[in-house]
Amino acid sequence: MTAVPVSATSAVVGGSGYASRAGWAVTSLPAATWRPLLAGHEQRADSLTEGHRARRATGERHAIDDFLYDYYGTRPSVLRRWHPGVGVRLEAGPDGPAPHHSWRWYATDPDGAVRLDVDAFRADREDSVRFIHRLLTAIASRPAFTGCFGLHEWAMVYRQREHRHPLPLRLGQRGTDAVVESHQIRCSHFDAYRFFTPEAVGRNQLRPTRASQVDLDQPGCLHASMDCHKWATKLGPAVPGDLALDCFELAGDIRLLDMRASPYDFSSYGEAAVAIETPEGKAEYVARQREFAVRAGRLRARLAEVCSALLDRTEATDRAEATDRAGPAARAEA
Repeated sequence: MTAVPVSATSAVVGGSGYASRAGWAVTSLPAATWRPLLAGHEQRADSLTEGHRARRATGERHAIDDFLYDYYGTRPSVLRRWHPGVGVRLEAGPDGPAPHHSWRWYATDPDGAVRLDVDAFRADREDSVRFIHRLLTAIASRPAFTGCFGLHEWAMVYRQREHRHPLPLRLGQRGTDAVVESHQIRCSHFDAYRFFTPEAVGRNQLRPTRASQVDLDQPGCLHASMDCHKWATKLGPAVPGDLALDCFELAGDIRLLDMRASPYDFSSYGEAAVAIETPEGKAEYVARQREFAVRAGRLRARLAEVCSALLDRTEATDRAEATDRAGPAARAEA
């Protein structure tokens, strides 16, 4: 089925809207509306994780896909949970309240409707929300740099006898080292740079650190775009289900390009190389990189909206409570 998108700050989607006392519009979805959304989300999540779950049952490893689960700590069961987002109430149906009523960071209203408890979530995750918002908006403010050609993966095996993946190098060790030595490396993403071999560290034009991530991450970086999935995961139930799965799907698509452009030979996986050591390979890589930058930009903007909804909504509530404490005259003036 095609899921109806539910934005964190959007107008009513198939339900009745009303204003909260903090001045925020709230969307109320009847069970007949939200149940198909939940079912559609579960089906899509199951489809996206089907291969991983089948391999996990047999202990089989996958040098491309495992990254999404090992590095990002993705759990299929968590990915499968559909969340409506900030400001959406799920009305009770004939068989009772939405299953969310027993989930962390959810509250049940007197009429049986279930909603995200923004105050509870903010109490636990406010620092993370503010950091994510600052990072996402900083990335969006910069032009995309597309001259890195995926050399971060080459720098991770430079002059090394043992490699992360049990796969041969397409050009052998000497050929791989020669590619690194014949290019300028400009990796801006700390979580890629920190895996450079000691011999490759000094070849990078930048010295990214965790502290400088907000200053250096840029929209052309494949890893910064893959991290949309990381930030969606950290924002958890505040992220509408369709957005969470879009971020996960993007991360998987980018991971495939990242490995095809790497020095490893993935022919045993049926994947052709994007030979970035050639002009043709560089052109192919940059074209795909630009496509991903556009996709990630859209998702990044939506994630930033989620952060804004969390921050603005709580601040609006604080103002309303302050007005209540000030008395009837202040409420009339407000």
